[in-house]
Amino acid sequence: MNRKSLHLASCAGALVLAACASTPPTSTTRMDPAVFTHASSSVHRDGDDLLTAGIGLDGLRSMVPPAFADATAPTPGELRRRALWSSWRGIADLRADGGYGALYGSVAAVPGREFHALAKVPGAHHPHRVMLQLPDTFDPHRRCVVVTASSGSRGIYGSIAVAGAWGLPKGCAVAYTDKGAGSDYFDLDAGMGIGVDGRVASRDLPLAFDPGEGAPGTGIAFKHGHSGDNPEADWGRHVRQAGEFALAMLNDALPGATPFTFDNTRFIAVGISNGGGAVLRAAEEGDWLDAVVAGEPSIHVDAPGARPLYDYTTEAALLMPCALAAVEGLPQSPLSALATTMRAPRCAALREAGVLDGDDTAAQARSALAALRATGWTDEAIRAAALSVDFDLYRAVAVTYASAYGRYEAGAHPCGHAFAAQNPDFSPRAATAAERAAWWSDATGIPPGAGVGIIDPGIALPDLTGAGLACLRTLWTGNGADAQRVRAGVAQLLSAPPRQGLPVVLVHGLDDGLIPIAFTSTPYVAAARAAGRDVRLWEVRNAQHFDGFLALPDYAARYVPLLPYVYAALDRVQAHLDGQGSLPGDAVIDTRPGGTLDAAALAIPQP
Repeated sequence: MNRKSLHLASCAGALVLAACASTPPTSTTRMDPAVFTHASSSVHRDGDDLLTAGIGLDGLRSMVPPAFADATAPTPGELRRRALWSSWRGIADLRADGGYGALYGSVAAVPGREFHALAKVPGAHHPHRVMLQLPDTFDPHRRCVVVTASSGSRGIYGSIAVAGAWGLPKGCAVAYTDKGAGSDYFDLDAGMGIGVDGRVASRDLPLAFDPGEGAPGTGIAFKHGHSGDNPEADWGRHVRQAGEFALAMLNDALPGATPFTFDNTRFIAVGISNGGGAVLRAAEEGDWLDAVVAGEPSIHVDAPGARPLYDYTTEAALLMPCALAAVEGLPQSPLSALATTMRAPRCAALREAGVLDGDDTAAQARSALAALRATGWTDEAIRAAALSVDFDLYRAVAVTYASAYGRYEAGAHPCGHAFAAQNPDFSPRAATAAERAAWWSDATGIPPGAGVGIIDPGIALPDLTGAGLACLRTLWTGNGADAQRVRAGVAQLLSAPPRQGLPVVLVHGLDDGLIPIAFTSTPYVAAARAAGRDVRLWEVRNAQHFDGFLALPDYAARYVPLLPYVYAALDRVQAHLDGQGSLPGDAVIDTRPGGTLDAAALAIPQP
């Protein structure tokens, strides 16, 4: 262990930021100092780097992940390289004709140092991961930190293509949090979890998540679904603690430039999807941030048109497979043919339950489509929702979030859902050592995926998942104890306006079918402005939720990526903070998808 690691370990032993930073809290620090444990550092130079672990754009484009020398016992370096590959591919449009690295964005090698730790918000049962990437080009005279939260339920590298790709090439340090989600799975059959360095470990070693001795003896538990913390209620605090970790590590790594404080260091927050929601929640937490950019944010406010994620997700999970039978010219994925076979059974089941009208599939589909439109779904969002139906994403979100909102432990899901490796007939089995070893690098933090599936006790033909989805929907619409428990968790998520004077820019695709703009960004902006806040909104035509799925030819022909607009908004915000330009105005951006993207196709608003 080098001297730096020893000092970091002593900081972790001291437990509080003030001790690590050797500087008192500033006037802008109103929360208790954060607690960090299991701190470590590493150097990434000479064939390795912070952005891609040395594999570059060609390596990221490869369909084959970076290999493990031993599939059952990968090294921390191998896990990190593969986690970066997985995180990039899950977020960014890396097609050769998509323009990444040429038209927008950068994967140029950025040498530097990386710092990791675990942190807890007050009252939490389990920690979240925090990380700081410090490029060698960081200039203490232009102190810039980009702070971010992973999108979805991804691990600590989940925002590398968003915050890292923008901030690191500019010489900014980048601070990350997995916001209490992440890929720290626990194998209940083997009694093994994920250690702080990403390797599988037993309970006698420090683990990033352990559901406890009272958990079931079979299956798989994971932090977002089974921590008992309803982590989403604390996402703003998780982002704030990532910022505090950045200060602590900067003070430790650059002793000649101390002190680093919120008062003398620029902090720009950025995130997409529920990472975008997290940074908007952080905008409520005191006056430590200098600007916020949120892409396609999952955010809920008490305002006309606003709907919480659990409400519209469970509605879509039930109705959308049927409604799409009434929509022509849907975008196609490799799973579209299979999904199409499930439309008629779903329509018939909903008709039998009295949810829909009509005597045949066509009439029932029109009834489902009308019901969605009546609750605020736009035709653009419905069309793009075909992707979420094809890949069963609505059900995946609903199962995990029901568990999180209700603070249910593993084995206690109110609809009986559980998680495990699966046989071809969907029955549970024990995970293999190789599957377990790859969870930390490969999993998205929300099954199914990476060898972990959803175990649905009600699965049955003809409407395979209908009974389970009906139960999940009842947790929102019903009056039972479990429904009240889930809705109480959702009530903890209401967002307040950002602080007065904070520059905030939202970027959202008008075709988003997973987090529709009509339920999230539009009412958030209206509520913020009603409270006297200056919030800007870019609405992007022909942009859906998943840049990574533009690898599918039919989606690339119909849609443009959203990341170029997030990067452009960050550029405009940075220039504004430097006194070199104004904040971007509201815009509805007309784009031209299809073919090789160029600047004219993206039509990014210029200063």
